[in-house]
Amino acid sequence: MVIGDDPRAPDADAAPRRILPVARSSPASPAPAGQAGAGRTGPLIVALGALTAFAPLGTDMYIPGFPDLGSSLHASDSAVQLSMTTFFAGIVLGQLFVGPLSDKIGRRRPLLVGTSLFAVLSVVCALAPNIATLDAARFLQGLAASAGMVLSRAVVTDRFHGPDLPRYFALLAMVLGVAPVVAPLIGSLVLTLSGWRTVFVVLAVIGVLLVATVVFAVPESLPPRRRHAGGLGGTFASMGRLLRRRAFVGYVLTSAFATGAMFTYISGSSFVFERVYGTSAAMYSLVFATNAASMLAANSLFGRLSRRVRLTTLLSGAVAVAAGGAVLQALLLATVGASMAGTWVSLVVVQAGIGGMFPASISLGQTLGRENAGAAAALQGGTQFAFGAVAAPLVGLFGSTSATPMAVIMLAALLCSVASLLALARPWRGEGDPRGEGGPRAAHDPVPHLTVGPVRTTREAG
Repeated sequence: MVIGDDPRAPDADAAPRRILPVARSSPASPAPAGQAGAGRTGPLIVALGALTAFAPLGTDMYIPGFPDLGSSLHASDSAVQLSMTTFFAGIVLGQLFVGPLSDKIGRRRPLLVGTSLFAVLSVVCALAPNIATLDAARFLQGLAASAGMVLSRAVVTDRFHGPDLPRYFALLAMVLGVAPVVAPLIGSLVLTLSGWRTVFVVLAVIGVLLVATVVFAVPESLPPRRRHAGGLGGTFASMGRLLRRRAFVGYVLTSAFATGAMFTYISGSSFVFERVYGTSAAMYSLVFATNAASMLAANSLFGRLSRRVRLTTLLSGAVAVAAGGAVLQALLLATVGASMAGTWVSLVVVQAGIGGMFPASISLGQTLGRENAGAAAALQGGTQFAFGAVAAPLVGLFGSTSATPMAVIMLAALLCSVASLLALARPWRGEGDPRGEGGPRAAHDPVPHLTVGPVRTTREAG
């Protein structure tokens, strides 16, 4: 038996051979993109985008209500901020559990449970009589929200491959770029009409809508034949196997350090622009929107280029752009001094680079971990949020009366991204890239053939 022989070049000494197409039915094979019908791809991607926005909505919508929340529950500022920390902890731990579990039982059931619990726990938060109850409910809410974060990536990995995979991950990354901008605006609008408890009522309604979305728009993407058999120990052992792959760890850390830089910007930029540069809240909103637009533009450009350019090349270029923007910001502070225009331009460059890094690194990592897509998504998403949660308070810790702490922390994080890319991912090897040495065939490659022979002809039989 020979795999992939060319039937058009027969051997003179060989008997005639019969060529049989081989279906891609191994556990590592992705489900066909049109499994549920081509017409359902659009609603599916919209649904997965909404699930991806779980975490930004859960964190950023209620931030404008912190003062009101503290007064209502007689809690200190640090106690109120702890409710966000517990939510982040729930998201990180939840992804590390739900992702591998979904490789065993499928994606749809954990999604339904997660969205349902998110809605219920949002009601618990709205009715919380004290800060301790709120903190506990927020932790559990984070666990529930993690299902949407991790399984949206796993479903995309199950259903798409080749050039389609990075294109759809770019769309999910666009949602992650828009949600942090839109969520505080929604929260502020709700607070003008009512109190902080109403924000969680709105989140409960969103949770109910997402349950309906999963029911009607997200079919099961991991059929039983491709699920992992055995106990949970074997399921979680798949995470260990992934962590022994050098390139996978490199892609995870590259995006995780970039997430740390982005969270540093999100948590520190308001202090820098409003307190250091003296801009108004309206002007800061314009700065934030401009930076978000640069990230969205980079996501869109990545989606277009991913069909023609190797993903490892796009990732390397995006890392260089982001790190270059961080270096520019630090150099301007060291030479020219604090300048709103200089900081603004530098951040636009950084955010554009990060906008290309996320879909590229996620696509490459998920391709390497396709056999355990849930575990791979859990490691990527959990590490990203863990790094982001650690980086977010650093600007305040080192001082928020200067632009220097934010610039230095972002520079350090992005230089670590560069080091992770070069030392671990080694993009020149092309691991995880459909066009490189280490990746599977692209979706448009011909199906391999199995050559079976010899087969007796009619003349021989006679």
